[in-house]
Amino acid sequence: MNKMKAAIIGSGNIGTDLMYKLERSEIIELTAMIGIDPESDGLKRAHEKGYHVFSNGIQALQENPEIADIVFDATSAKTHIRHAKILKELGKLAIDLTPAAVGPFFCPAVDLSSNEEHSNVNLITCGGQATIPIVHAVNRVADVTYAEIVATISSKSAGPGTRANIDEFTITTKRGIEEVGGADRGKAIIILNPADPPILMRDTVYCEVKNMDEDAVRNSIYEMVHTVKQYVPGYRLKQEPLFDENRVTVFLEVEGAGDYFPIYAGNLDIMTAAATRVAEDFARQMQTLNNVNQVR
Repeated sequence: MNKMKAAIIGSGNIGTDLMYKLERSEIIELTAMIGIDPESDGLKRAHEKGYHVFSNGIQALQENPEIADIVFDATSAKTHIRHAKILKELGKLAIDLTPAAVGPFFCPAVDLSSNEEHSNVNLITCGGQATIPIVHAVNRVADVTYAEIVATISSKSAGPGTRANIDEFTITTKRGIEEVGGADRGKAIIILNPADPPILMRDTVYCEVKNMDEDAVRNSIYEMVHTVKQYVPGYRLKQEPLFDENRVTVFLEVEGAGDYFPIYAGNLDIMTAAATRVAEDFARQMQTLNNVNQVR
């Protein structure tokens, strides 16, 4: 099967880490790294690896539309809103790693996919990718009426884009908790921890439910953790789930793969791993559709 060509817009921490993830993909072929700062570390590394490198932003794709069928946007929420319209006009599938929420929400561990064609899919947030699977796991057996998540990441792993998107993070993660996780109501909080040495990403998930069955909830959580670990090996329970009448609290830890940033940057890792998995799923669908059309 031929690989699908892809480009990354955004040469910061997330885009650079994603570059390393895509190098291991059996179906995605990274062709270009696009940024706006010619001196960025991401563009320098991409150039050293032999990829096409551009420092004129989205204009590079407008001038060279043939370089990619799939475009990962790792810029910022406000910037992606402008990019989304351009990428749609160019006929590209946009995989959005910002909390812009232009397209439908996707979380690889939660199978809510359909056969609909999409031009833009949103990866929610790093906190959402870590916690929404657990909310969904609880909801599928106990009916979550309220879910609250707290995502704590190392301050050193939060680049300018992450810091600029704090408001969008809380709003988009809340929506994801409800729309993908299935909670009737959701709330999201992010904490940038300045501790040195840096801490691993840690997430707390608190759920209130209607139909508590501790064994069913516990087993569903274990099953979901195993599912997420298939594409994020450093994802794990920090301790056993805690139960208190109709409430369950889950403590998670995400250790990064260390592809670009050190292992404390699990927030980068879970986003780029999720983006890779979602893009691979769509690439397979696109390949299948192309093969069918060729036969016809």
